[in-house]
Amino acid sequence: MNYTETLNFIHSFKGNGRRPQLERMRWLLKQAGNPQTHFPTVHIVGTNGKGSTTSYLQNILTKSGYQVGTFTSPYITRFNERISINGTEIPDKDLISLVEKAQVLLDDLEEHTAFDRPTEFELVTLLMFLYFDLKQVDMAIIEAGIGGRLDSTNVLSPELVICTSIGFDHTETLGNSLLDISNHKAGVMRENTPILLGRVSAEVEHFFNQKSHDLQAPLAVIDREIQLLPKDNQTIQVSYDHWESPDFKLPMLGRHQENNAGLAVTAAHLLTPTFPKITNKSIQDGICDTHWPGRSEWIGNNIYLDGAHNPQGIASLKQVLKDNFTNRKIHILFAGLRRKPLANLLEELKDYDITVTNFDFFEALPLDDYPQNFKCAADYREWLAQAESADSDDLFVVTGSLYFISEVRNYLLNERKA
Repeated sequence: MNYTETLNFIHSFKGNGRRPQLERMRWLLKQAGNPQTHFPTVHIVGTNGKGSTTSYLQNILTKSGYQVGTFTSPYITRFNERISINGTEIPDKDLISLVEKAQVLLDDLEEHTAFDRPTEFELVTLLMFLYFDLKQVDMAIIEAGIGGRLDSTNVLSPELVICTSIGFDHTETLGNSLLDISNHKAGVMRENTPILLGRVSAEVEHFFNQKSHDLQAPLAVIDREIQLLPKDNQTIQVSYDHWESPDFKLPMLGRHQENNAGLAVTAAHLLTPTFPKITNKSIQDGICDTHWPGRSEWIGNNIYLDGAHNPQGIASLKQVLKDNFTNRKIHILFAGLRRKPLANLLEELKDYDITVTNFDFFEALPLDDYPQNFKCAADYREWLAQAESADSDDLFVVTGSLYFISEVRNYLLNERKA
């Protein structure tokens, strides 16, 4: 197979209503020799902030001299970036080779079991474990897909678990209450395994307290055991259990990024006994050099990308705008998926000059289905052209679905290369 054929093969496993099945996942991994047991892992769940937290922790460990695999979704530029080592995506030739190896396992599954075909996410999870085993990574940071308890990645015995946040997203799968959602996320917790929890509501914190008590899993929560101490100019320090981190400057805007960085730094501290090359300098350098495409990202001087695709994400974006840009006129371009509560998200942004648009994705909401009280852009490229040519100090924010952010980002970067 060539690269295009390989991607087409992977995408042919799209769920189409099927759900991941842990028994099927475990069967495939057992046939592959249980590669997920051959290296230490950190498992990251949460509604928002998983990608940033993963990137912060990966950078700290990489700066410390370790080989660090990361598994993230969705991708922003290229499929391969979902499976990376030290920030470098899996090469095409390795992806092709691993898919050919996986095909043998998939044929055995079909021939010797009663399991249905795996979903695409299960297949990609399998490829990730095979790749990290092949490359003998020192650590793998594994981001769950949806939820946690039933997620294909929930086959680990991690060194520690991080839950970045709990908010409303994927409610059709995870439930309509914060406790229902928490129950899914907390399903990745293990006995005697430390769990770090970001800023959450009191009821969610109580739920995790009870769960950690039942599992005898040490729990540390941001603003409780983990204190974030603000310094000057986007610089903070983490204090945890009589330990204080070095001061570090956040490269991305937002109070939510303080939460994410604080979790990553605390995780690095907890990992130090088994990863002794972690130092104050590698923590500082790791945080400082972290950039997460499509989240709190500048393209040029006046276009700001932030994939705020759920209520919690929109609230964080509004806080960033309030804290940093009160002196600038703000224009927002938004596009989202039909399965999201877009009318509610747009209502939260109504105080800004907002334009809705469409993009090339099968789940994108058609332009005619948006609330009629917002301006429409039939072609988002025209809006971007006006933003790029603006000679004012106005700020142009692109937000909504990460699939939309990916398309806009690739367009802008390719346009600049041209």
